[in-house]
Amino acid sequence: MSDSLTIETGPAGEEPLARARRMLAEKPDSMVESVAKETGLSTRAVLELMPAEGRVLIAPERFEALWQELATWGTVMFLVHTPDIVLECEGALPVGSFGHGYYNIHGDSPIGGHIKASNCAAIYVVDRQLTSRRVCSVQFFNGDGEVMFKVFVRRDAQRALLPDQLDRFEALKTKFV
Repeated sequence: MSDSLTIETGPAGEEPLARARRMLAEKPDSMVESVAKETGLSTRAVLELMPAEGRVLIAPERFEALWQELATWGTVMFLVHTPDIVLECEGALPVGSFGHGYYNIHGDSPIGGHIKASNCAAIYVVDRQLTSRRVCSVQFFNGDGEVMFKVFVRRDAQRALLPDQLDRFEALKTKFV
């Protein structure tokens, strides 16, 4: 396996924002993280270039209230995406509590641990098409504009979004703004 990365180049001297806009215009269902990496922009900066109707900003001060809401959704898809791994875990989000500088989540779920909630600088409710499918997620960003983690509306056996979770997701677009 090669360690090199082939990066598409645009017009000579093209600024990163212009390049990201061009890439998204050419392929609207691009992975936001991939465009960010190729342009040197933060993931949040690229997300902000997406159509406004596909994203709703929630203040980071709403972290705990939003988490408690998400904890009522049942089994969700929890995703952590780093340069080295895309980790997907299905489970219910345990209700957490603050202690020792972290938002601590533990319960009868494979999802558990300690979140440095004070590092959360922005939360987005993201509704977009990805590979011809609607994808609905709540994305938590740190101060560097990178994703801390994402919570996705799950799909059924036929790959359709779960109706109950989709209704709750739609409600987030107005409930926390």
